[in-house]
Amino acid sequence: MRKKIITTPSSSTTPVADGLDVGAIATVLVTSELTGHPVENAFDGQRGPGSTRWVSETGGEQTLNLAFDAPQTIRTVDLEIEETEESRTQELQLAISLDGEKTYRELLRQEFHFSPGGSTFEREEWTINAEGVTHLRLQIKPDKGGRPCRASVTSLVLR
Repeated sequence: MRKKIITTPSSSTTPVADGLDVGAIATVLVTSELTGHPVENAFDGQRGPGSTRWVSETGGEQTLNLAFDAPQTIRTVDLEIEETEESRTQELQLAISLDGEKTYRELLRQEFHFSPGGSTFEREEWTINAEGVTHLRLQIKPDKGGRPCRASVTSLVLR
């Protein structure tokens, strides 16, 4: 997988068993990653509670940006996040670019509340039906209260 750690957030398809092979069709740009929890984990096909995951090295807002080699058609985005240690409300923003990152269109903004001993795992499937996608951006605010919590993604699957 090609990837690049970035310092500031900024149409053929290749199917695999359960979605697009992101490692083969895109460069992943990510603001940070914790040693032992690289961004590849979000695309390794492992799903569910206890699976591998990407975790940011630093706290605060993080960006995961997929820069596709060729424009893609994306019908759905499946996302899983697990948080077993911190009570927090996380906000996600999903946006796409059809023009090589000149402009982005926000598709959704959603909040999840995590609470150890309660709700620790979130699974979402979003229908987006977008053609000609050059970039897909996921911005994560790990704690709306402003605490320096780390962002994480267990699984990100595009179909």
